[in-house]
Amino acid sequence: MSEHKQRKNVSEKSGRDEDVQRVSEVIGVLAKIAEALEKGIVELYNIDINIDEVELKLPLQILETLPIPVAITPPPKAVAEAKPEVQAGVAVAKAVEVVGKKVVELMTLAFEEPKLKFVGKVVEVKLGATRSEGGTRDRVIVLGGHELPPYYYLTGYKPPYPPAFGGDVFDMKISLPRAVRIVFGDALDNPEEWARIWVNKFGAEAVDLHLISTDPSIKDSPPEEAVKNVDRILQAVKVPVIAGGSGNPEKDVAVFNKVVEAFPSEGIVINSLNLDMDLEKVCPNIAKTNAVVIDFSPMSVEKAEEINRKVYTWIPRNRIMLDLNIGGIGYGTEYGFTAMERARLGALLGNELLQHPFNVGAANAWGAREAWMAMDPYWGPREIRGPLWETLTCIICLLAGADYFMMLHPLSVKVMKSLREYLFSEPKPRDPEKALDWLSAKIPVV
Repeated sequence: MSEHKQRKNVSEKSGRDEDVQRVSEVIGVLAKIAEALEKGIVELYNIDINIDEVELKLPLQILETLPIPVAITPPPKAVAEAKPEVQAGVAVAKAVEVVGKKVVELMTLAFEEPKLKFVGKVVEVKLGATRSEGGTRDRVIVLGGHELPPYYYLTGYKPPYPPAFGGDVFDMKISLPRAVRIVFGDALDNPEEWARIWVNKFGAEAVDLHLISTDPSIKDSPPEEAVKNVDRILQAVKVPVIAGGSGNPEKDVAVFNKVVEAFPSEGIVINSLNLDMDLEKVCPNIAKTNAVVIDFSPMSVEKAEEINRKVYTWIPRNRIMLDLNIGGIGYGTEYGFTAMERARLGALLGNELLQHPFNVGAANAWGAREAWMAMDPYWGPREIRGPLWETLTCIICLLAGADYFMMLHPLSVKVMKSLREYLFSEPKPRDPEKALDWLSAKIPVV
């Protein structure tokens, strides 16, 4: 064999040996990486990898124990000599790794459900009275009893009494949104029939009678006429009745005195007392009956404390509700529900002056023009827009802890009753496997 061929064979053999050595080194590195992955740690230094495509398949057991994420960074000296953007990237990678390790650490901790303990409790207030209690109602409503913030679902605790929903009725025909007129039709001319439709057809749990005809600037109807109107409603339906005044502080005193005198044992709810009234002329008479009062304090926790402090002189705490007022969405809702939140938390923290169920005049939502006026088609039909405006106002108040809702549209009542049923029932997902599908849902780009 020639010397040239011998050198060629030696060279080819040497090349093959070098290839084998390189492959062995790669296999060795991969083996070390696999070993490191099993331990959950991977650190690579001074490695240059030039590849077109790589596919790494790891056993499920390794994926379950692999810390997320793992930062692969160059040595400190190389980082110090690198460009600023590279240094920033390394810093971010290290920070992410620290966070990732903390997440993994937290995942190993056992969850302990918080046990919130508040020293205060909202008093229980009963609306209406059955025959055994001296009244004529077939059923009553009990509100309050809260010991935790609204809808804190802690093990072993359930709010003792759910919220209730009443339908508004006026003692005279007034201008109402078209969406309301369509539903009640001619009954709007007849308060008794209006009340019957509310209870028998739409499931209202109480009737809110607004005696606006007594207002001196409207009809100035005498208190005796107001008593007759209340009596008609009491005869028409057998649910609790809320008797609301006209808002005139002087006339309301006279009206309320006559109403509680005529119905001392019906558990009538007086809506409402306020600081503009001469409370000494009305509270002693209410105290002689089993009537409940709503103390009105427009979006002021301080004034709520003030009026309650005064009313306590005559009326027991378990016959007082609190109305902090609410405006429709875009017309003061945020002021109303934040006042409710402050009052409820203050009550639970021990402020006895605030430990009362909340009343909400949800029909105030219709004061927003967007709830009833004709608008661009973009806003949708007002027949639906109005009830939605009222419903959303109610939901906001519900989450702030409201207990009783005075409402104008049956659709709003229907939605709120469905929501109440959901909030007070045990969660029962139909398909637990899909419970977290929303995590991977695609969000449409508008």
